[in-house]
Amino acid sequence: MLKKNFVFFCLFLFCNSNYAQNSISGKIICQEKISFSDVHIHIDKKIIISDAFGNYGAKNLPNGNIKINISYIGYQSIDTILELKSNLELDFKLKRYTTQLHEVLILQKTNSNIKSVQQQQLKTATIEKYSNQSLGDALKEIAGVSTLKTGNSVVKPIINGLYGSRVPVINNNVKLEDQEWGSEHAPNIDVNASDKIIVIKGSSGLQYSGDAIGGLVILELLSVKKDTLFGKTILNYDTNGKGGSVTSSIHKGNNVGFSWNALGTFKYMGDKEAPDYVLSNTGNRNANFTGDIKYAAKKYNTSVFYSYYKTLIGILSASHIGSVNDLYHSITDNQPSVVNEFTYTIKNPKQDVEHQIAKFNFNYYFNELESMSFQYDFQQNKRLEYDIRRGNYNNTAALDLDLKTNSLSIDYIKNDHDWNFKSGIRASAQNNYANPATGIRPLIPNYDKIDLGVYGIISHHFSDTFLMDGGLRYDFAKIDATKFYQKSRWDERGYDPEFSGFIVGDFASQWLTEPSFIYHNLSASVGFHKELENNLHLYTNISFASRNPNPSELFSDGLHHSTGVIELGDLNLNKEQSTKLSVTLQKKYDRFSFEINPYINRIQDYIFLKPVGFETTIRGAFPVWEYHQTNARLIGIDVQTHWDISKQWQHLFSLGYVNGKDISTDEPLIDMPPLNINNKIRFSKKEWKDLILELKSEIVFKQNRYPDNNFYTNIIQDGAFVPVLVDVSTPPPAYHLMHFYSEMKFQTFTKAITTVAFSVQNILNVSYRDYLNRQRFFADEIGRSFQIQLKFNY
Repeated sequence: MLKKNFVFFCLFLFCNSNYAQNSISGKIICQEKISFSDVHIHIDKKIIISDAFGNYGAKNLPNGNIKINISYIGYQSIDTILELKSNLELDFKLKRYTTQLHEVLILQKTNSNIKSVQQQQLKTATIEKYSNQSLGDALKEIAGVSTLKTGNSVVKPIINGLYGSRVPVINNNVKLEDQEWGSEHAPNIDVNASDKIIVIKGSSGLQYSGDAIGGLVILELLSVKKDTLFGKTILNYDTNGKGGSVTSSIHKGNNVGFSWNALGTFKYMGDKEAPDYVLSNTGNRNANFTGDIKYAAKKYNTSVFYSYYKTLIGILSASHIGSVNDLYHSITDNQPSVVNEFTYTIKNPKQDVEHQIAKFNFNYYFNELESMSFQYDFQQNKRLEYDIRRGNYNNTAALDLDLKTNSLSIDYIKNDHDWNFKSGIRASAQNNYANPATGIRPLIPNYDKIDLGVYGIISHHFSDTFLMDGGLRYDFAKIDATKFYQKSRWDERGYDPEFSGFIVGDFASQWLTEPSFIYHNLSASVGFHKELENNLHLYTNISFASRNPNPSELFSDGLHHSTGVIELGDLNLNKEQSTKLSVTLQKKYDRFSFEINPYINRIQDYIFLKPVGFETTIRGAFPVWEYHQTNARLIGIDVQTHWDISKQWQHLFSLGYVNGKDISTDEPLIDMPPLNINNKIRFSKKEWKDLILELKSEIVFKQNRYPDNNFYTNIIQDGAFVPVLVDVSTPPPAYHLMHFYSEMKFQTFTKAITTVAFSVQNILNVSYRDYLNRQRFFADEIGRSFQIQLKFNY
């Protein structure tokens, strides 16, 4: 008994020694008059709030080394470690952080609370390089991101093999609703309006969407927490297309009071050119305005945001086939059927798209650790697609869709020492109107859609080196459509008797139907981030997501005039359900860093578009592509490295590979990105006007894993019908491109910097075709391009 008491006494002394109840108190002082209640104070694992006079205090601190971090916008951070043995009084003095005008202090913070997935981002300098190009082109800088194209102006991002409505785009905290369903619909975004672009691979952005099976693309505006006024203008010229763009912005920052941003972009391009011929009717126009006004007070801030985006896109004339015979000859001849002289004129076929966003946001801060936000946003997307038609109909759109979306969201954030919690609710109402004045049965019908989503995300720091997080989301969706079906199509698809209740009218050869669908979805994510020894980080996340069939997948029924194929939806489609495991290993040495991200994604009822043959219409025989479902498995890996060879020389490497398999048929999936490898060598010399020289190698291998969807048709040869094989499956050969980029900066005025950049794309003028370009059957990709960029910061 005496021995047990002695052991207990020793343990008591040991515990008391290590967990003594110490305290730290003192005062934050500053030469300027500021509100000290806004100062951020982190002591050990505690977040402390000082009073208005700068007095602070923290209790119940253990013996040993204690980390202290003090920060305030516009002032230098204080970061130190103290050995604490007893109570301590300590004062800290804030010193103003001073920079030149073009180095304005910027607050950039993503709203994503999931930290077990490594987020990758494009910073301002990279975005500016792609000022004259698309969002999809810029995102290719990130390993694991490729593009699906319809020509050279319609570019959609592919993340880990998935695209379209599986990859929502969040523009300034607004989920973009712009008829992104089809492969020939590019996101209506001006890349210049973003100060930072973040990519989250996988369905971990639960606060935005539960259907992000592929990932999320988040675009954030510039937010300046300093009383200053500055601007930027970028001029671009591209020899391939003989055009360019101008974008100009001005920003007024403020910590308290009014601040605002305004940006405008105009782009004018003519026909693009392949190495051996003009890509006729591939010019495009863009006009964009983005602006916001924000008022910030001590306990709240409120903002109003507006964006207008307008684009006119020419569709390659050679891709406008008149029949499946034309498709066969285009594939076998390996030459475009239409080649005209260069022109800036855009003729039919073409797309004319207009997108508007209006947003009101209000944030209230109960204290430094607790806040609530309210947001209302409205979007309108007007899409016109023009076909080559006879007579007066040539000036009438063959597809005329007007999509309106009203959304309301409320979010709540609570931080409590090592715990972080975020929850919210989002509701939206959407209406799509298909104008009957086109004279053609619309590819997408009229419909109304209601969405309601509720989510909760929580994370906990078990230590300075180990964090776990998780989230859960529930989504309700209801879609009500009105659509005419040809009776022959209705019977062919076998919609009776399961969908006979949708029929509400009989019009000779057509049924008038009112399809109605209700979906209930759960999405979840759980994972951890562990900081190991020697600056090695391990991120592990498993996520589950559900995605409803979109209107294109459900209701498509007819000729898509911009691509010359008949697309058929399917009312029998079930929702997709994805389970993805993602692991990221990140290591930073003194001069070398790498990031490896393997993943596996199992998708039940995966929806894909499959070529199945051809169909004869009054205009001719056209290829038919149907939406199908299967169980799929995607396994892949993304790799990125950064090597500082010396003070002036750097090497950057990236690799992306995905293996997509149809589990049900044991065949490869269609439209999977092939292995791609990028190497970039960079030379920089700050003393030489901030000189940067870059040489990039881009290798895209041939996709050897693809399904055989070829079909036979009859063509006329020597006055007789001859059966021929139409090869719509075999991918084009691998290709290797070289690119060059350079820039220098000049002090043109006292507080103005001018950057001059010169670049060459496809230096060797290689002729090639890309497997993920839907127009690869008709023409080569664009050839060599010389680009000049002037950037003025003032």
